[in-house]
Amino acid sequence: MNPDHPPLAITGATGFVGRRVLALADRPVRALTRRPQPPQPGVEWVPGDLGDPAALARLCDGAAAVLHIAGVVNAPDAAGFHAGNVAGTAAVLAAAVAVPRFVHVSSLAAREPGLSLYGASKAAGDALVQQRPGDWVIVRPPGVYGPGDAEMRDLFGLARLGLGVAPGGPQARISLIHVDDLARALLALASAGPSRAIVEIDDGAGADGGHSHAGFARAIGGALGRRPLILPIPGGLLKALGASRLIPKLTPDRARYLAHPDWVARGGNARLAGLWQPRIALAEGLADTVRDYRARGWL
Repeated sequence: MNPDHPPLAITGATGFVGRRVLALADRPVRALTRRPQPPQPGVEWVPGDLGDPAALARLCDGAAAVLHIAGVVNAPDAAGFHAGNVAGTAAVLAAAVAVPRFVHVSSLAAREPGLSLYGASKAAGDALVQQRPGDWVIVRPPGVYGPGDAEMRDLFGLARLGLGVAPGGPQARISLIHVDDLARALLALASAGPSRAIVEIDDGAGADGGHSHAGFARAIGGALGRRPLILPIPGGLLKALGASRLIPKLTPDRARYLAHPDWVARGGNARLAGLWQPRIALAEGLADTVRDYRARGWL
């Protein structure tokens, strides 16, 4: 930790990705938080949220770069996604006018804004960032997994029962990235790398066409010492299940997203060559995740 460096300003620092960024940072960090946090070496906690202009001004004052990680993944309606991913981004941009570099965490979902309310909100947030004068970079990660992730927890629970799912048909492909690889990329981009650019990064498998859903399910099973039975779910059935609301987490919005055949990252790893590269292969990352889930009592 070099205390002489200007701090990095981070939103979303108490979330899944943000906590790993804090843990891996090698320079002082100023982090926004809605709730009191325990002291952490090298971290200055700034009380407030994305709706608090004074807190955002304090967060950004004198910062070398902003890492805008905060966002809304689940919301009941378009207004909820807009508040977190569009209005929230606008507020951080307004506070960061004098900050030299702005690193914005988006999603591959922004590539297809017509498929989901989430993707539409992330695309709208990206558009605001692209209007910023000066230096910015938008990072669009694929599926992020790793220790502490609750979003993919159900897939591990299914694999423990000997089952896996393959939504969207046999041709559907996805990219993935371990949370630590994503955190390292964001920290590297805080001070170097492409400017005024959108980068899509992954675990390195994107160059070979990404992962199939079935392959991902089998890999999770392998980390658990199981050989799961893979249940294919065609896109039409997936959308029908989403519309029926029989599965609480499978909203129509999420069903349309999952049914899309191509969520493979394109070209970002090559653009960051020499600055960053993924270190954690899928098998290693899933084993790491399983150890953590077991320690938490999640499996």
